[in-house]
Amino acid sequence: MDFIAAFNDPQAAAQYAEGPRRFVPGYEALHRMTAILLGEDTPADARVLVLGAGGGLELRALAEAHPAWSFVGVDPAREMLREAERTLGPLVDRVTLVEGYIDDAPAGPFDAAACLLTLHFLEPADREATVRAIRQRLKPGAPFVAAHGGFPQAEDERPVWLDRYEAYAVASGADRAQARKARTAVGANLPTLTPEQDADILRAGGFSNVALFFAAFTWRGWIAQA
Repeated sequence: MDFIAAFNDPQAAAQYAEGPRRFVPGYEALHRMTAILLGEDTPADARVLVLGAGGGLELRALAEAHPAWSFVGVDPAREMLREAERTLGPLVDRVTLVEGYIDDAPAGPFDAAACLLTLHFLEPADREATVRAIRQRLKPGAPFVAAHGGFPQAEDERPVWLDRYEAYAVASGADRAQARKARTAVGANLPTLTPEQDADILRAGGFSNVALFFAAFTWRGWIAQA
């Protein structure tokens, strides 16, 4: 499945905001926690890198929580970046949007970084390379928050968690057919790892003090230091 093509569909981009709220338990709380974690020991005028920033929802949450921060938001889907501009409104003046991948981001150094609901699209080797490239763009000791799909992958456990992923979406108002389609796509196409493997990739990419701060059904979030 070509996820970039899907995100580049104008109609899908315009409707993106509804998806995470129905499929990710505690989605708004995840943004608030990210703002708190990135704000620890970070300058008041921090410059922050956000990878997978299309849609602009986390950018808006971070910009509202920290009025003096500036941001570079990177995403490969042009339509999602256009949606980010609309979502940000006047806050866009504090954001530089870059169409591309992590290698297209400025060298920094940045005071903090976040990558939400993105890394699960990447194969393990590409995921580690992306994490390493983020680390190279951060100041020593800078915080990094990553959150994405990650759950047990044993043959007898994986389908149980995928069923829960689907059930939560339905309970949150998603159309049953849409929820089943999403479950099928995740199960067939995403290179999902266990939480332990994801934490290991953060360490292999050069981060230390890796700690789990968020766990909700099939989703996990980590805070780490460059």
